[in-house]
Amino acid sequence: MPKARAKQSTGTATCGAGAALTRRRLLLGLGGSSALFGLSGCGGLSLTGGDKLPPANAVGQAVLLAPLSGPRASLGQIMLAAASLGGNSTTPGAEVAVVDAGDSDASAVAAAKTALAGGARMFLGPLFSGQSRAVAAAVDVPVVSLSNDSSIAGGNLFVFGITPQQSAKSILGFAASRGKRSVVTVVPPGAFGALSATAAQAMAASVGIKMPAPVVAASAAGLMDQIRAANGGALPDAVYLPVVGGPFEKQAAAIKPSGVQLLGSEQWASITPYRIGALQDGWFTAPDPVGFEAFATAFAEVSEADPGVLAGLAFDAVEMARILGRIAQQDRKGLLREAGFDGVVGPYRFQKDGQCSRGLAILSVTNGANNLIGSPRG
Repeated sequence: MPKARAKQSTGTATCGAGAALTRRRLLLGLGGSSALFGLSGCGGLSLTGGDKLPPANAVGQAVLLAPLSGPRASLGQIMLAAASLGGNSTTPGAEVAVVDAGDSDASAVAAAKTALAGGARMFLGPLFSGQSRAVAAAVDVPVVSLSNDSSIAGGNLFVFGITPQQSAKSILGFAASRGKRSVVTVVPPGAFGALSATAAQAMAASVGIKMPAPVVAASAAGLMDQIRAANGGALPDAVYLPVVGGPFEKQAAAIKPSGVQLLGSEQWASITPYRIGALQDGWFTAPDPVGFEAFATAFAEVSEADPGVLAGLAFDAVEMARILGRIAQQDRKGLLREAGFDGVVGPYRFQKDGQCSRGLAILSVTNGANNLIGSPRG
């Protein structure tokens, strides 16, 4: 991913309808900002629909721990650019300051301890699971990790990244609603493939889908025979391909002629699936395109990096922390609000075990485009 570079700002952005809006108004008016649902008792607090943030006060300060140095600094620059949208200054002492977590567990812990001594009440990030575990063990305030490793959740550590469990729940639930009753998961060898397959297995039964043991394949050779064998000799209703890269495209091409429905995770959104012929008519999970499109337009004004999922997550986390700080709930209780939150990636709600329940959209790859066929908001 290229390093984000500051771009000259024109002060306006154009939404899909063609109206010229400032970045701030674009984010507030088109749902491009995190919002607390059901806060009428707190003055109707919402950042969607044009409402303003409640007045700033001295309650709380959050810190976004981003890898601004080291070999993965380009990711930190994306997080920094996203954090600057919506009016946050990102400087020391700001509502949500952005601090370099470095590239090691030790550097992240050192940064967190310094911020804690300076009054931080909540940490957003780090991005990586190892750093997140280390920081959570070193501080006694909530840590909202942007990692997608659900295994690290618990105690004061919350996982905010889009996890394999979230993707599997969304796409399998949708597939079941469309009459798909048997699904085979195909993953490449490796830890993430295994995690994705386990997540799918755990979710399948809950939505009424029969799912045999996954097919673990490093190539497309003999893949259809393996899929049939896994499904008792017959073709399944659908095949779930959650991991992109490696043999992914060749495997999709091997499955396509069978007419079996292809299902995908949010990783598909990173590869422009409508440009891959084998994925035509496939279904996959993704951030809500309605809110995310507005965010992407605003993000393009401040960065030349792609406005991917990481940028959206960083923005949502920052806006959530700003709101909670202003209503004196920048703590575990605030994170666990029953009504949850809304953001550019979609609606979400934290659970007591540190996991995040997230609503994802379902898109269909058709006619050279990704079309919304399932909204995360019903």
